[in-house]
Amino acid sequence: MAFVEPVTLQARNIRLLPLSLKHEEGLRAAASDGQLWKLRVTSVPEPHEVRPYIETALRTDNRFAFAVLDAINGQVLGSSSYHDILPAVKRVEIGYTWYAARCQRTHINSTCKLLLMTHAFETLSCNVVGWRTDNFNFASQQAIERLGAQKDGVIRGHAMRRDGTIRDTVMYSMRAGEWPEAKAQLLYQLDKPRN
Repeated sequence: MAFVEPVTLQARNIRLLPLSLKHEEGLRAAASDGQLWKLRVTSVPEPHEVRPYIETALRTDNRFAFAVLDAINGQVLGSSSYHDILPAVKRVEIGYTWYAARCQRTHINSTCKLLLMTHAFETLSCNVVGWRTDNFNFASQQAIERLGAQKDGVIRGHAMRRDGTIRDTVMYSMRAGEWPEAKAQLLYQLDKPRN
């Protein structure tokens, strides 16, 4: 039995389904909304690269990818994954996360993280959940910090960007003991009235 089994997660009109080739057209449309592949600090596929993106996600042993959908109309909004899955130490990382431009700065990312973190800590009994991001992706760093994750440090010269430059990677994590307070804060943020 695998540590991370196929599962559907849903809350607040957001549904996470195991990623499959049937999500190709929807992911292509989501990536095209805002031309997200042009952002230097993300790994969003160009529309013509969506199929290979999905195929790579599906064949990567230590990754479990989800399609993020609007639960009301079934529209694909983006994708997120568990990756660098380490069953022996009960650790997963959450990443490869991106959404259509129209979904950014909405409740969607917070809801997805709530679903993924709840499943990781409360179903998979993870000891640690981690995140990593480009050192120049300040929006991502702020979003991760709002979740209550702690900055572990920076791995210098860690990965290649699509433009051929080498990035430093900022690492974050949350331990199981920190999850109850982080969950309460995340629920508070999602439930508070918006102006």
